[in-house]
Amino acid sequence: MFYYSTRNSNKKVSFAEAALSGLAPDGGLFVPQEIPEYRDQVRSSLGSMDFRDIAYETIKPYVDGEIGESALSDIIHSAFTFDALYVAVLDRFAVELFHGPTAAFKDFGARFMARAFSFMRRGEDAPLHILVATSGDTGGAVADGFFNVQGINVTVLYPKGRVTPLQEKQIAGLGKNIKAIQVEGSFDDCQRLVKAALADEGLKKRMALSSANSINISRLIPQAVYYSAAAGRAFSGRTDKDGDATPRLAGFTPARESRAGFPITLCVPSGNFGNLTAGLYAMKMGAPIKQFIAATNINKTVPDYLDSGNYLARNSQATISNAMDVGAPSNFERMSAHFSWEQMRKVILGVCVTDEETRETIVRVHKSAGYFLDPHSAVGWKGVDKLAAEKKIEEGPVGILCTAHPAKFSEVTRPLTGSPPVPASLERAMDRTVNAKTIPADVSALIETLLEID
Repeated sequence: MFYYSTRNSNKKVSFAEAALSGLAPDGGLFVPQEIPEYRDQVRSSLGSMDFRDIAYETIKPYVDGEIGESALSDIIHSAFTFDALYVAVLDRFAVELFHGPTAAFKDFGARFMARAFSFMRRGEDAPLHILVATSGDTGGAVADGFFNVQGINVTVLYPKGRVTPLQEKQIAGLGKNIKAIQVEGSFDDCQRLVKAALADEGLKKRMALSSANSINISRLIPQAVYYSAAAGRAFSGRTDKDGDATPRLAGFTPARESRAGFPITLCVPSGNFGNLTAGLYAMKMGAPIKQFIAATNINKTVPDYLDSGNYLARNSQATISNAMDVGAPSNFERMSAHFSWEQMRKVILGVCVTDEETRETIVRVHKSAGYFLDPHSAVGWKGVDKLAAEKKIEEGPVGILCTAHPAKFSEVTRPLTGSPPVPASLERAMDRTVNAKTIPADVSALIETLLEID
């Protein structure tokens, strides 16, 4: 499998080169030369396969010839020590992506990436320095995934005052090979600084650099796995039992079962749009997915594009679903490389949700189902409500990607529903001490800080 830049399809590179460089030299994002299809036997068995077997079949064609079968199996079994659960909640289904160590969907991509990087750099003497911008959950997942990985240093940039206290402790509380920088600006500023640093020729001559945002293809591809797993479950009419971290009150039980034989509609709470792009890959590979819903908060750049055909990036606005506060989503460039506006409109419905609607949804779902939603998952839930009222959702099961555990956003959820149960991994993170340097939103300040760290 070869990869090319979204800005230049002529130069082909390997998976290792695309992953380890993060960003293409021309500033574009790497995309696969083709999106492979599942073998018929795999496609028909997605509903009954173990999650790690689905991961192997999904990822293998993207790394074929570079990560051998045995090594890939080892990476997958080390990275995915948890599942993505598909559970019923009222009239729809929750795809619970928060059963990993940082209680967010970013654990899937970050843990695979850390182990793949370690494998691909075996035998290297010079350390690799990874830069990552985060609006909240990415930084914690990357920090955890790469913590104590030999030969790799990580610097996480996050917007000062725009992440929760728990997120900040996950980002800036580990130490050792994980460094944190809080930027006086927005997530878009953090993302801009990372891209500028990765493209700086002088800096690249002094250190080996890569990224760990969803702009990195090696973090995006593993995210396709949980789409295929959920779609397989839905099509086969199966659901999972609640897991240890499932935020459902005792005494409340699922109100429905899944009907077999229907492809699923999946609602994706969306910010930088890497997650939805991974879902599009799963659909193209053959997972039984009917359509997607791109649910955003008031940062509705992509829903506006889907309505009008005009893409207009803008400054992000702060909301209670802070990980989605993105006004210029990087992965839109990747989506556009694969799909035209007309093609996107056929498979993606766009919808935006206000903070007031988000709070109301958290309260209503908790009261009706005894189920706690975090603010991002609540945006997805309300997005489905809105489109269902407009009769825009086709027949079949509807799943909400629940991207983070509500305990990560207790500042929002506690006044509305009381305190949700706290997973053990989050309890441990709460005891950490934050250690971060503050810089202005200026690339020279970032480069100076990186050289000091290195």
